[in-house]
Amino acid sequence: MPHSLVTVYTVSGQVEANIIKSMLEAAGIPVMVVQEGAGRAYGLTVGPMGKADILVPEQYAEAARKLLDEMDRGELSGGADDAATPLP
Repeated sequence: MPHSLVTVYTVSGQVEANIIKSMLEAAGIPVMVVQEGAGRAYGLTVGPMGKADILVPEQYAEAARKLLDEMDRGELSGGADDAATPLP
C-alpha cells in the first residue's frame, strides 16, 4: 500500500528544492519534489510556476518539519563545514 505524501515545505525554484531534498535525504527521510511543469522547464523561480513543494511520506513529516525549522533558525550543525579550519 502506497504511503500518503504531505507537503512539508515550499521553496522558490528547483535549485533550492534540490538543496532541501539532499538535506532531508541525508537525514534518512525520503523526499519528492513537485513543481509546475512549465516552471521547471523554463527554470522559473518566481511566481506560482516557480514554486516547488517538498513532499515526504506522512510518517516522516514531523521529523522533516523539525529539521526544516532548525534550518530556518540557522541551528543545523554537524556538517563538513563545522570541521573546516578558517583561513587566515
